[in-house]
Amino acid sequence: MSDNATLLDIRNLHAAVDGQEILRGIDLRIGLGEVHALMGPNGSGKSTLAYTLMGHPRYEVTAGEVLLQGENVLEWSADERARHGMFLAFQYPVGIPGVTLANFLRTALKAESGKDVSALEFRKRLREEMRALKMDDSFATRYVNEGFSGGEKKKAEVLQLAMLRPRLAILDETDSGLDVDAIRVVADGVKRVIGPDMSVLLITHYENFLKHITPDYVHVLSKGRVVASGGRDLADRLQEEGFEPLFAELGIRDEAEAAAARG
Repeated sequence: MSDNATLLDIRNLHAAVDGQEILRGIDLRIGLGEVHALMGPNGSGKSTLAYTLMGHPRYEVTAGEVLLQGENVLEWSADERARHGMFLAFQYPVGIPGVTLANFLRTALKAESGKDVSALEFRKRLREEMRALKMDDSFATRYVNEGFSGGEKKKAEVLQLAMLRPRLAILDETDSGLDVDAIRVVADGVKRVIGPDMSVLLITHYENFLKHITPDYVHVLSKGRVVASGGRDLADRLQEEGFEPLFAELGIRDEAEAAAARG
């Protein structure tokens, strides 16, 4: 961990879904402006961590703390967390019939800042961000994610990130289901907005995405715990060897079997 002031401090976080414990003591600190990649097999708890941090009602915190610059995140509702600058890009974005992308984004900006944005200023900024993501202007008038391809949905998520500019961006497998060209466009869109005022928790299966976004730290999750941390070289090793050799070194057995049992 660098000397950067801590933005997010997760301490011994335990969480359950439908009475089944998934997170079993997560400890993780993210400094201001840092990019952290979280990797792990299916069923290890990556998406559970993302939803727990954002306050999804199905995910029950049973122990631990989550602090955002010293403030207790667990006391806030999901919308309060968003207003405090926490953002989640979903692995499987849902459609919102009847709500255009432009109206959705303008409403979200107003809810976050508490101030209305002039129509002219909003349209100018929206057009700039859409062009950077190679999105046709017509997307602004389409209903949110309705009829969008998988790649278009992920671009729309990154567009929200670019417009809202949160303090903490949690990207839950934003790269999944994308071809090589789409991964590059989405990664470039994320890189455009990363800076000293934004920290990123990047949840990914694929080392290829990390070729475009270089993380400051890489963490490996297994059975609801962070079991290893390192730099980009750790992601390179996982790409080459998979998880099992690392788990064998750490004395972690039957990870695949445990993941299958958890569904």
